[in-house]
Amino acid sequence: MEVILLDDMKGVGQKGATVNVKPGFARNYLLPRKLAIPTGSKAANLYQELARQKESQEDKLVAAARAEAARIDGLQINIAAQANEEDTLFGSITNADVADALKGAGHDVERRRIEVPEHIKQLGNYDVTVRYYGGVTATVKVWVVRA
Repeated sequence: MEVILLDDMKGVGQKGATVNVKPGFARNYLLPRKLAIPTGSKAANLYQELARQKESQEDKLVAAARAEAARIDGLQINIAAQANEEDTLFGSITNADVADALKGAGHDVERRRIEVPEHIKQLGNYDVTVRYYGGVTATVKVWVVRA
């Protein structure tokens, strides 16, 4: 009996896969627990249509993320901070500071998406990664200068 799996099952298959299983296993285990639906049924057609729509929506979100990442990739921003004579900052530059600087440059980015590689406690040039949906990333150059 062919069924479409609605969940990952060890030894049977991955979610969304069409697999051939014994009728008793499908009838007594998979179908009552809503782990699978039989192929050829209206529910299977509906499931496949919903999967296509979900994939289309995912593609749109990834395309929008790529477009946003392309706008800020390679952007250089300056952040002014107070420092002593040895170029050590009084405090540190965080992802919130980088988000504020990006907002000042006209790019609204959530601070949670910004990944500062290490604590920025010195004046200088740093590469900061901005993560978007679907594994899309952009790199922003941050110049920390003396205020």
